Amino acid sequence: MFIHIEPQSDTPIYAQVRNGIMEGIVRGELTPGDILPSVRSLAGDLGVNMHTVNKSYHELESKGVIKIVPKSGAVICSPSEEKIPQHRYNQISEELHPVLVESLVLGMSEKEITELVSSIILNVKGE
Repeated sequence: MFIHIEPQSDTPIYAQVRNGIMEGIVRGELTPGDILPSVRSLAGDLGVNMHTVNKSYHELESKGVIKIVPKSGAVICSPSEEKIPQHRYNQISEELHPVLVESLVLGMSEKEITELVSSIILNVKGE
């Protein structure tokens, strides 16, 4: 698993770790049932504080991406075959809303926004 940390980024390190793990799942580098490295091990590999990785793992657990099993570690969950829960859909919508509004205010067209989103998806998937 390759997670790249940018210490100078405006994105907090815990979020970079969380996002790196989710991108690994999207690219198929991590699959359901895989066990993530221990908090201590990943923190050491990345050169970050253990509490930073712990926060990332707990956020991933709250999003249903991993399950933390005491004494076994953090396990990648299988994606639900059911439709995404409405509350999670609403959260994602709330997070995207201000970014899309800003894009429109800055003069991006709907087509440009759609192309940008498609480009990001392809990039994350490694296509």
